Amino acid sequence: MNVVRSATGFDRPILPAVAPALAIAAAAALLRLPVAQAHPRAAALLFLWIASDAMMLGLIARDRRPGWRAGIAALAGAGMAVFSLSPPPVRTALFAMPWAVVVPVVAIALHNGWGLWRIVARVRQWNRHDPERWVALFAEVVPAPLVRLARAEARLLHLALFRWGGAPDIPAGTQGFAYHRHLQPMMIALLLLSCIEIGVTHLLVAHWSRTVALILFVVSDVSLLYLIGLIKSLRLAPVLLTPAGVRVRAGILVDRTIPYDMITAVDAHPDGDMVRAPDSWNVALLAWPNLLLRLDPPLPPRSRWRRDPVRAIALRLDEPGAFLDELRGRLATRRVTGQN
Repeated sequence: MNVVRSATGFDRPILPAVAPALAIAAAAALLRLPVAQAHPRAAALLFLWIASDAMMLGLIARDRRPGWRAGIAALAGAGMAVFSLSPPPVRTALFAMPWAVVVPVVAIALHNGWGLWRIVARVRQWNRHDPERWVALFAEVVPAPLVRLARAEARLLHLALFRWGGAPDIPAGTQGFAYHRHLQPMMIALLLLSCIEIGVTHLLVAHWSRTVALILFVVSDVSLLYLIGLIKSLRLAPVLLTPAGVRVRAGILVDRTIPYDMITAVDAHPDGDMVRAPDSWNVALLAWPNLLLRLDPPLPPRSRWRRDPVRAIALRLDEPGAFLDELRGRLATRRVTGQN
């Protein structure tokens, strides 16, 4: 997922994006209180107002001049949240007041109608070679970040369940370098220990509460699938030397291309101070890195909580010598020929 950043950090604040969801979730939780159950009409109206206000204020905080489609989408989202999160007594009281549900129902109808019209228009101009075609299609009705999240989850589950023995992802014109041989044994051992721990915990919790045990069973099974997908992705996503630069990958966790003109030096067997420096990005996961790429200009900070720009990337490869020779040869060739 791409995130808009500046040279010093993230441009978009997190609070306007998450505050509406937190406010709606808190209001939905309060609807379960006895006072809300005793006064369902007042609770329904109050929840509808809180949800609509939270969505509109969040929209204005993200965009000072939101378009009319964004406003309708915000009201539609508020209406869907109210209709789906209200407990049955509150929902019944809300539908008993038709005048109160006019605005959210109309907003949902307009949003979905416009989205379906746009879907038809996109299908008529379908481009099979566009990798973002499905995201753009469903984003006409559902927020694009949710569509990307659903696509990423589907890919991960497909990787964990079905892609066994597949060939590594090494596109034509690139050279791959593996790093999974030292990582997979440790992560498989972690997977086996997790299976034992989950089984024991499930049996113990089941004696106390079958409901909690069922919830833990679902959460733990999904976590195991994610871990299996991560272990398999280590072999399928090697580090690549591409015509444009070094594509640094760590399974499904990291995928970043570093242009050759940003790499000023490559160090073998970096020491602890270099790896642990605030401006270093260690992508070696569970092992100690054996290579370090020095960058100039640096990359932007990796997150909101790490303000230092990235001036070095530490990684560990199974065959660092071959990678080092090939990369240094490409860097020397580019400097001699003056390529950018």
